[in-house]
Amino acid sequence: MKAIIISLALIAAPALADEASLKKNNCIACHNIDKKLVGPSYRDIANRYRGQSDAADKLAKKIRAGGSGAWGPMPMPAMPQVSEAEAKRLAEFILNTK
Repeated sequence: MKAIIISLALIAAPALADEASLKKNNCIACHNIDKKLVGPSYRDIANRYRGQSDAADKLAKKIRAGGSGAWGPMPMPAMPQVSEAEAKRLAEFILNTK
């Protein structure tokens, strides 16, 4: 039983780290898992990119560079303080939102 609990904790650890990164980078000020705030929900983002083989790379670039017009008139500010590796992890976390 102890091994199962430890295994589950190891599986959940990356997701918890990515959620902490979303908070640290203030992504949650504009985005939510399942409802639109200032920007689209993570679920809506995942649905838009679903099936695109280069989705994580596209989204990681958008996280770092910002953008406008894709989701309405409100622009997404650039987040250059987010490293390329962290942006890729965040993108993968967002794209795996169900």
